[in-house]
Amino acid sequence: MSDRKAVVPLEYVESVIRFIRSRRVILDSDLARLYGVTTARLNEQVKRNQERFPSDFMFALSQQEFTALISQNATSKGRGGRRKLPNAFTEHGAIMAANVLNSGRAIEVSVYVVRAFVRLREATLANKQVAARLAELERRLTGHDEAIRSLVQTIRQLMAPPEKPRRSIGFKVEEGRPVYRRPRRRNAR
Repeated sequence: MSDRKAVVPLEYVESVIRFIRSRRVILDSDLARLYGVTTARLNEQVKRNQERFPSDFMFALSQQEFTALISQNATSKGRGGRRKLPNAFTEHGAIMAANVLNSGRAIEVSVYVVRAFVRLREATLANKQVAARLAELERRLTGHDEAIRSLVQTIRQLMAPPEKPRRSIGFKVEEGRPVYRRPRRRNAR
C-alpha cells in the first residue's frame, strides 16, 4: 500500500483540516466526502455510536463558530444549506468515524487523514522551534547592537581630525603677569 498511488492526495486532506477551539479538526461534511459517504450517513453512524465519540474526539460547532466559518470561507448561504450545526472531528474522532462506518474506503482513507494530522503537527512544532530560535537571536542581537553602536561612535571619534586651536583675532599683548608682593606683617605684640 505504501508504493500505491494515494487514494486521496495528502495536500487535499490537509486543506480540509481547520483550527477550531484551539484544536485541529475536520468538519463532518469534509470527512464524509473523504470517506465516500453522505454527511447524513456519517452523522447517523456517529449518533448510533455516541459512546465512541467523547468531547475530545468530536464536538458540535456553535452557531457563532459556524457563522464565522461561513464568512471565512465565503460559503454560499443560499438554498440547500445545512439544517443542523456541523460536527467537528479531531484526529482520533476521524479514526473512530472510519471504524464505525466500517467501509473499505473509510479505513483506507483514514490512514491519509492521520498522516495529514501528523504532518500538520510536525509543521507546527517546527514553526515553534524556528520562532524560539529567532527570539533568542533577536535577544542576542539587541546586546550586540549596543556594543556595535558604541564601537562605531569610538571609531568615528578617532577618525575625526583633531581640532586645532584657533588664533585669536586682534591685538594681543603677551606680557608676563606682574608680581605683586605684599610686605610681610610682623606680629605686633
